[in-house]
Amino acid sequence: MPPAIIVEHVSKEFILRHNRAMGLKTRFLSVFHKNKREKREHFLALDDVSFTLEKGEALGLLGHNGSGKSTLLQIIAGILQPSKGRVITNGRVAPLIQLGVGFNPELTGYENIFLNASLYGFLNKEIKRRVKSIIEFSELEHFIDAPLKNYSSGMQMRLGFSVAVNLQPDILLADEILAVGDQAFQDKCLNKIAEMRRNGMSLILVSHSQEQVNMFCDAFLLLDHGQVVHRTK
Repeated sequence: MPPAIIVEHVSKEFILRHNRAMGLKTRFLSVFHKNKREKREHFLALDDVSFTLEKGEALGLLGHNGSGKSTLLQIIAGILQPSKGRVITNGRVAPLIQLGVGFNPELTGYENIFLNASLYGFLNKEIKRRVKSIIEFSELEHFIDAPLKNYSSGMQMRLGFSVAVNLQPDILLADEILAVGDQAFQDKCLNKIAEMRRNGMSLILVSHSQEQVNMFCDAFLLLDHGQVVHRTK
């Protein structure tokens, strides 16, 4: 059986552009002439990261802010492309990464369920079979026909989480997204993830909570300045 995820020598470099303060005239002229006041900085967010996640395993990503955890998760999800290396995934991936990703604020909650699920590769007929359970799990029945722009951030998180877990993905990518709603709903989410883990789902969890990592994960990967400095098994 092939692994759920293979990450091979992945590096990611960003170019940070720093513009010194300039007036309106200078900004206008810079459109036609190379801006000599612009400074560029090469930032290596990930540096030769490799690991394999077997099917049914769960891996926690730990590290301080800026260590590369979220960048790595976005590359695995296909949101970002690596500068070097490659990522292979086997199975349907559901990313719970950033609030608002895969949603349109002008559409209703109901419409956004179809939009978000289609990005995971589901057809409309498949989504229709699951839409009732998604709405019920989110506990947003009274707001589901309202535009998403009228939702609070907590309500958007609830909807995003509900779509992801009720589509029964083979691989769930979660980035500090488990704190959704009140304590009762958080417990409901944690119980749902535990159930999915028992049914063989693979999981990568980014968290600052060692307790959550210990609860769900078979191993953890510690990142520091974009490099793997420790891994447990």
